[in-house]
Amino acid sequence: MKLPIFLDNHSTTPMDPRVLETMLPYFTEKFGNAASRNHAFGWAAEEAVDQARKQIAKLIKADAKEIIFTSGATEADNLALKGVLEMYKEKGNHIITATTEHRAVLDTAKSLEAKGLATATYLTVDKLGMVNPEDVRNAITDKTVLISIMLANNEIGTINPIKEIGKIAKEKGVLFHCDATQGVGKIPVDVQEMGIDLMSFSAHKIYGPKGIGALYVRKKNPRVRIAAQMDGGGHERGMRSGTLAVPLIVGFGKACEICAQEMAAETTRLSALRDRLQKGIMAALEETYLNGHPTLRLPGNLNISFAYVEGESLLMGMKDIALSSGSACTSATLEPSYVLRALGVGTELAHSSIRFGLGRFNTEQEIDYTIKKVIEVVTKLREMSPLYEMAKEGVDLKSVQWAAH
Repeated sequence: MKLPIFLDNHSTTPMDPRVLETMLPYFTEKFGNAASRNHAFGWAAEEAVDQARKQIAKLIKADAKEIIFTSGATEADNLALKGVLEMYKEKGNHIITATTEHRAVLDTAKSLEAKGLATATYLTVDKLGMVNPEDVRNAITDKTVLISIMLANNEIGTINPIKEIGKIAKEKGVLFHCDATQGVGKIPVDVQEMGIDLMSFSAHKIYGPKGIGALYVRKKNPRVRIAAQMDGGGHERGMRSGTLAVPLIVGFGKACEICAQEMAAETTRLSALRDRLQKGIMAALEETYLNGHPTLRLPGNLNISFAYVEGESLLMGMKDIALSSGSACTSATLEPSYVLRALGVGTELAHSSIRFGLGRFNTEQEIDYTIKKVIEVVTKLREMSPLYEMAKEGVDLKSVQWAAH
């Protein structure tokens, strides 16, 4: 077993060697521009892009023409929200989203609000992190043009009732965008059955390259139109100009193809490893709490709060295991996770949470090493904690009057 161990597969994933192998020729021999229509170099590139579009569309049960390439899911989220609001501004400017969405959705909504281009409703979630479809229904007004709810949460792994929300959106004639970055390739996604009109996802979360993502844009029932946010040569059906990154797109396609073939087996294996990790830790340590939904969650996600232990010091104590407290995009701030706060987790417990992200290349041996290490470090930190000692002696810490310095 090699150290360090990578257990942060929600932040990114290592590239599958099969993906790299497929990409390599497109950096050197097959270097053409996919938009060059008058020579063989361009044709070879265009053919490769068409093939990748088909592989990606097949994974989400869409049509290849509905895939718009972007630089990643952040850009896809921006394009969906800004593009829809600009295109449908005559109809209204109200968007509905949730408090636990990824920053790429929340900050885009906030930016639209700040510019006076939108009004937004941020739905709360239940204590397991789930959006209630009825709350979505009740938030719809005659000015609502877009609902944006994530498929699965990047911190706690909870899977939202997307199909039910899609039904409500259809019934009310409102477009439905879904940030499915954490779900595509890990759990079955069918844009038709789920009633999704726009969907963002990215290659680097599914063992593909960084720097490439996609926005699925429905082309019939209803035909969705979005205003381009990047102008130029009119690439991607006029929705996103810019020379296509052929090697990255080829890698994205291959990554999706592998996910389609291996998803069922991978889900079984990862769920078993995740459950082993959860049981191993929680059986040995008291006052540990699972965050997120116990069953309706991503197969590779485990988020646990360790009472009386600071999450950051726990990470410091486990330097040979790559983990995170909160999401990679916001872990630079020492604020407790806004996702956990939205579930009603107290500040102390939110600060003591660790996210384990299991992936394709993790082994049973690595999981057993992690269990041992977590138990060892938490036990050591708790021995040093006066709060833990007081709690053990039956002191109610909430009622303690701390002296001000």
